[in-house]
Amino acid sequence: MAAACGLLVAVSIGASAHANPSTAELEKQIDEAWSKLEPTIEEHNRVKIELNANREKANKLADQLKPLEAKIDEVRGKVGGFAVMQYKTGRSGAFNALLGSGSQETFVDDISRLEMMASRQNESIADVVKLRNEYNTQKRALDELVAKLDAQEKDLAGKTVQIEADIKKLNEMRLQAYGTTQGPGSIAPVACPLQYPGGAAGIAVRTACNQVGKSYVFGAEGPNTFDCSGLTKFAWAKAGVDLYHYTVTQFNSTKTVARADLRPADLVFFNNLAHMGMYIGKDSSGVEWMVHAPTTGDVVRLKRVDGFPDIEGFRRPGG
Repeated sequence: MAAACGLLVAVSIGASAHANPSTAELEKQIDEAWSKLEPTIEEHNRVKIELNANREKANKLADQLKPLEAKIDEVRGKVGGFAVMQYKTGRSGAFNALLGSGSQETFVDDISRLEMMASRQNESIADVVKLRNEYNTQKRALDELVAKLDAQEKDLAGKTVQIEADIKKLNEMRLQAYGTTQGPGSIAPVACPLQYPGGAAGIAVRTACNQVGKSYVFGAEGPNTFDCSGLTKFAWAKAGVDLYHYTVTQFNSTKTVARADLRPADLVFFNNLAHMGMYIGKDSSGVEWMVHAPTTGDVVRLKRVDGFPDIEGFRRPGG
């Protein structure tokens, strides 16, 4: 079923594009695509973890085999050298004895003793050989598992790339459905969100965007008025993620994310953690935007991220 994900989304894209879908319809399709992507990503992560762990086991077994192989080679070398020496010296001595005594039985007895001694030397490495064979059996099974996991990892990576491409296409269509990247006015000069991530992040950013125009009130966390951390708390609560109504705690309780990896619904902190907003994406010029509740007397609005010179960092709720 997973293998058909990219195809299903692609078919959906084609059909919807022909019907000029609304932004709401496109966001629904993005949600559906994202719901397929998240399990694929998690499965991909699981397989990579197992693959790395089993590769490490295989490498350790290979390291354990090296001294065993060396021991076997050493003992075999000794047996081989012993046999050559004994056959040479023993046979010569036995032949001389045979010439001196005229007894063929003495020569046969000497050869039999030599063969018995060589046999005992071989028996002395039997346990080492057995252990080596057991390790080889384990390593062979591990090698097969690693090869299987490696194939799964490559397959899942391909599916992830395909679904991400489908979501990117849907987001492009979503912006086109707006007719422009421009929003309804000065408080929302661009579409909000500019990219729709789907999943919990999609719910959070869409919730925050829907509050544009509502008044700032210190200490408020909705549904009709907000302060900066109250807005982000309210938005992420709709996605099932509980945040404390305090900028510093939201900063400390969420995951660090690099600016290059920002996605809509991530949190942006400013002014020594005294203010914050929610990232909504990049416009067609590559400018980063956020939604925030600015200050008393103002309303929830969109603002360029680089409009603040004192960025403290970026965080991602919900893992």
